[in-house]
Amino acid sequence: MNAVAPPESQGAAEVVRTYQAWPGKNKFCLGGRLIFGPDVRSLFLTLFLILAPAAIFCVFVARKLMDEFSGNWGISILVVFIVFTVYVLVLLLLTSARDPGIIPRNAHPPAPENLGANVEPGPNQTASLPRTKDVVINGVTVKVKYCETCMLYRPPRSSHCSICNNCVERFDHHCPWLGQCIGLRNYRFFFMFVFSATLLCLYGHGFCWVYVRRIMDSEKTSIWKAMTKTPASVALMVYSFLALWFVGGLSVFHLYLISVNQSTYEKFRYHYSMRTNPFNKGIVQNFIEVFCSSIPESKINFRAKVQKKSGATLNGGC
Repeated sequence: MNAVAPPESQGAAEVVRTYQAWPGKNKFCLGGRLIFGPDVRSLFLTLFLILAPAAIFCVFVARKLMDEFSGNWGISILVVFIVFTVYVLVLLLLTSARDPGIIPRNAHPPAPENLGANVEPGPNQTASLPRTKDVVINGVTVKVKYCETCMLYRPPRSSHCSICNNCVERFDHHCPWLGQCIGLRNYRFFFMFVFSATLLCLYGHGFCWVYVRRIMDSEKTSIWKAMTKTPASVALMVYSFLALWFVGGLSVFHLYLISVNQSTYEKFRYHYSMRTNPFNKGIVQNFIEVFCSSIPESKINFRAKVQKKSGATLNGGC
């Protein structure tokens, strides 16, 4: 599907980029090439929580292990850790700095005659523009809701994020640690980031114990005295153990969600145990869908030129 820009206003003469006139709360960088959520500052905290312990490990553990292991084994511990850390950071950027699957807004509400017969009026709407309508997915009837902000009926599995003020395809959740919605176009990278962070914690935690053990063997001392000689290793072991409960737990939780083809939003909002999940294709096909299917192009060209609406506030970007 080709990326499209929102409908242009006919009354304004000033031409701006789409990201500058975007009505959502997103933050843009590099002329609209990078898109973040409004809470992008939390991303710097996440970067610190990764880079600070990584630097401590390289200086106080991996560098010492280079002297403990002969040949290339010592330096390989450091090189693998650095490469793996960079890989985690790349996944972090791919998750937080891309369009998660934002659905373009309509300039006007949909025509009532195109809505179909199976509809349910909402309390604040007229019968001609109902709050929900029925669509059939794999033989199962699913209700889709009308979004008054975006003036559209959301596609199945989509939801409106109140933080970013956008409707997002296959909405999973808004991640406060990454400052971005997790949806159709970045869920794969989100899971890879969380899972890779888990492996990085295990790697650092394991080699901290290896260094403590080397001290015990070389100085013929107890584990407690060995730990007093490398407080950085002790601090990293405690930190990585606590971090493992978080990222490791998230990894296990999302492995389960992928296996049953559910999003976090669906898991807590809908109870498919009470009815059939129309999106479940079986464990193998569910994993193929997440990791092997092509990622669709963004439906919005944030760098396209549009006419500025009268009185609209422009996003400056960075």
